[in-house]
Amino acid sequence: MTVRTTRRAFLSAATMMAAALAATACGSPQDTATGGGDSAAPVKVGLVYSQSGALASYGKQYIEGFKAGLDFATKGTGKVGDRKIELTEIDDAGDPAKAVSAAKDLIGKGTKIIAGSTASGVALQVAPIAAQNKVLFISGPAATDAVTGANKYTFRSGRQSYQDVVTAKSFIGDPTGKKVVVFAQDGAFGDANEAAVKTVIGGAGATVSSVRAPASATEFTPFASQIKAAKPDLLFVAWAGTTAPAMWQSLDQQGVLSSTTVVTGLDIRASWPTFGAAGAKISFLSHYFDGASDTEASKALKATVNTIDLFHPDGFAAAQMVVRAAQEGGDDVDKMVTALEGWSFDGVKGKMTIRAADHALLQPMFQAKLAGSGTAFTATAQKSLTGDETAPPAVAMKG
Repeated sequence: MTVRTTRRAFLSAATMMAAALAATACGSPQDTATGGGDSAAPVKVGLVYSQSGALASYGKQYIEGFKAGLDFATKGTGKVGDRKIELTEIDDAGDPAKAVSAAKDLIGKGTKIIAGSTASGVALQVAPIAAQNKVLFISGPAATDAVTGANKYTFRSGRQSYQDVVTAKSFIGDPTGKKVVVFAQDGAFGDANEAAVKTVIGGAGATVSSVRAPASATEFTPFASQIKAAKPDLLFVAWAGTTAPAMWQSLDQQGVLSSTTVVTGLDIRASWPTFGAAGAKISFLSHYFDGASDTEASKALKATVNTIDLFHPDGFAAAQMVVRAAQEGGDDVDKMVTALEGWSFDGVKGKMTIRAADHALLQPMFQAKLAGSGTAFTATAQKSLTGDETAPPAVAMKG
C-alpha cells in the first residue's frame, strides 16, 4: 500500500488466532458523565502522542478528535460530575523511549489514565508500563494486533491490522478457490504484508502468491506484466515511498487495474493525489474518511474539525472511553477496566464494542472508491462492514 497506515497495520499477523467472542452492554458516555471519584480533584489524563516526527499529521488528527470527543462526551463541560478532566499533552515524536519516559513521569505525578500512541512501536512499549503500574492505557492510531490482549490495563481506541485485512478480503466474497497476488517491495514491510494476507485470506481458502519489486525500482512495467499474466481474482498492493505514483501509472498502463480487482488502503486525504488517474480504478479498504458514516458523533466531530480525516475518530473514541472510565471508576483503575470491558457505545464510525476477553475494539470498516483528479478527490463508501463482520480472532490476555 502507499500508506504508512497499513505499514503499521500488517506487522503483527502472528497475533491472529482462534475464534471471536461477542461483547455486550450498551450506553453513551455523554449520557452518564455525571459522577466519578470521591472529591472535586481533577481527573488527570496524560496524552502521549506524535506532535512531531514522521507521524505528526496522524497525531494532529488524533488530538483534534480527542478534544472534540471530550466536548461531546461531557456535553461541553469538560467535567465528570464536579471533577474537571485535566489534560497533559506530551510529544513522543514516535520514539518509544521518549514515550516510556513520559508515561513514567506522568504516573509519578499521579496520572492514572494515559492515552495516545500514534505509532505501534510506542504502544507496545507503553503497554507493559501500564500493567506494571496498574494505570489505564488507551492506545490510539497504533494498529499493531499485538496491542489487543497485551494486558488487562491496555485498551485501544482505533482499529487493528486484522480488521484491515478482513476488509480487503470482503472485496472477493468467499475466498475459496480464488487467486490472490500481493504486490509489494522487497524487505520487512513487504514480508509482513504478504504474511498477513496469507494468514487471513489464504487461511480462508484462497491461493496467495506474490510479486516483489526491489525498493530501488523505478521502472514497473515488467512487474505489471507479470501480475497481469497471473490473472488474479484480487491484487493486494502494499507500497510505501515516493515511487508510488510511477507504480500506479504502470499498473494502469498495462491494464492491470481494468482486468482485476485491485485493493489497497486509503490513507489520510493529503495522500490521495498520489494515486493520480489510477485512483478511480482502485478499490480501497478504509478505516474512515469524511462522510463514511452519519452518526451523532460524526456530526459533532465534523462541526468541530470541518473535514474529518483518517485518525480523528480514534481520538474521539479515546475521549469517550476516558469519560466512561472516570465516571464509572472514579480513582479506582480496576473499576475503570471493568467499566470498559464489554462496553458498547455510539462512536464516529457507528457502534463500537470493547470485547471483554481481550479488549479488541469491534467497529465498522468500509469499502471505498475515489473520484476526482489532480488534488481534488472525493471518497465515497461502497459498503460498510459491521464490527462483527470484521472482528479479529480472540486472543488470550497476556497480562
